[in-house]
Amino acid sequence: MQCVDPELIIPAAEFSGEEEQDVLDAGLCYAAESKASAYLARAEQSRFGLSRKLVSKGMEKQYIDKALDYLKNARFLSDSRYASAWLNCRKAAHHEGRIRLAAELASRGIDRHTAEDALNEYFEENPEDGECRKAVEKCMRRGMDYDKTVHCLIQHGFSPGMTAAVMDTFTYQEKKSR
Repeated sequence: MQCVDPELIIPAAEFSGEEEQDVLDAGLCYAAESKASAYLARAEQSRFGLSRKLVSKGMEKQYIDKALDYLKNARFLSDSRYASAWLNCRKAAHHEGRIRLAAELASRGIDRHTAEDALNEYFEENPEDGECRKAVEKCMRRGMDYDKTVHCLIQHGFSPGMTAAVMDTFTYQEKKSR
């Protein structure tokens, strides 16, 4: 897109073919930016998720990309902020390990480096072994036996080593309390 002098955009103005296309392109970019900004005003969004939403609204990818580039450069759009917000929201109802959370972030279009940084920050505040213990307690409340609990923990993204270590503390505590 070339830049058309904004002072030339007045009622009844006429443009050459290339200038006309530039004005139309600018308008379509602005429409994508405006809709993206409305989504961002409600909640953090990932670039991938925002792009999908805008495509579903019938917007063209070339205009979406330019609008999202602008929003990213203006720091309104940040996959890093989105990943942190998503992790903190997720912890309210789910106790999951690094493996599962990394996969969930990847499915939301978050690149490996950004996800790793967000996960490191998240697990500094919420130690993974503590999350694993909470998951074991939840399984116990549901009446799951040892094997089902181990299977559940692995499915929820806890490593086999962490699962075994945490399960051993529960087994040990149960024996000690008898």
